[in-house]
Amino acid sequence: MARKIGSSADTTRPRVRSAALALFARHGFAAVSMRQIAAEVGVQAGALYIYTPDKQALLFDLMHDHMTNLLAALAALPMQPTPVARLDQFARFHIGYHLDRPEAVFIAYMELRALTPENFTSIETLRHQYEDHLQAILAQGASTGAFTLSDAKMATLALIAMLTGVTNWYRKDGRLSRDDVQSLYAEMALRSVGAP
Repeated sequence: MARKIGSSADTTRPRVRSAALALFARHGFAAVSMRQIAAEVGVQAGALYIYTPDKQALLFDLMHDHMTNLLAALAALPMQPTPVARLDQFARFHIGYHLDRPEAVFIAYMELRALTPENFTSIETLRHQYEDHLQAILAQGASTGAFTLSDAKMATLALIAMLTGVTNWYRKDGRLSRDDVQSLYAEMALRSVGAP
C-alpha cells in the first residue's frame, strides 16, 4: 500500500511541500532524494508521485509559489504618493516578507541553478516582475530629482541583494528588533540613492 492509513491529499500535499522545503534548504536540492522526503512525511516513496510528478516539479512549485505570493503581497500594498515613500515602503516590505520565509528565500536564490531551462525561464520572468517594480520606483525618483543614481537597473539589483541579505543574519532574539532592522535598512536604501 503506497498511501499511509489516514493520509489524504488535503493534509499530505502540504506536508510533502513543507518537508521538501525544509530538506532542500538544509541539505541542498541535489543532495535530497524523494525517499528522504517520503520518510520525513511518513509515507512510502512511491506515494509522493501522487502529489508531484518528480523532484524537479516539486522544486519548481515551491519557487513558483514563493514568487507569485510575493508579487501578490507587493501588489496589495497601498500606493504611496512619492518615490521616497514608495522606496521606504518597498524596503520595509521586502525585509518583513522575507524574514518570515527564510527557507523559501534560500531556495529561491540558491537553487535556481537546479531548475531545468524551461523552469528557470519561468521563475526568472517572475523575478524580473518583482525587480521591475523597484526599478520603476528608482527611475521615477531619478526623473523627479528625488534620487541620484546613474543606473536604475544596477541600483535595483544592489538594493535587492542588500535587503535580502538580512535573512542570513537576523535573529529574533538579537540586538535589534524586526522594526529596528526594517527602519535602518529603509534608511540605508534611501541614502544609497541620494534621498534627503
